Amino acid sequence: MIYRLKYDPAAEAVHDALPQHISEELSLALAAACDDPAAATDPYGEDDGVMRTLVTSHTASVLLIGHVMKTVTVLQINYLG
Repeated sequence: MIYRLKYDPAAEAVHDALPQHISEELSLALAAACDDPAAATDPYGEDDGVMRTLVTSHTASVLLIGHVMKTVTVLQINYLG
């Protein structure tokens, strides 16, 4: 992974509470985002290259991409059911 994954504590709690198969799906999507944030995510609002959205079949997450420090920070996870 090129970028290091970080979590807001509240987002980490949501990820930990997800059903196992959904958590695994999200983990794989986050790993892809760490390899190539621009390719694995969509813009969050205006495409500034920093705030991104990661959507899986059961979740929608808001990510903060730190290009200088090479981090992907999960700010929010919404479980879509």
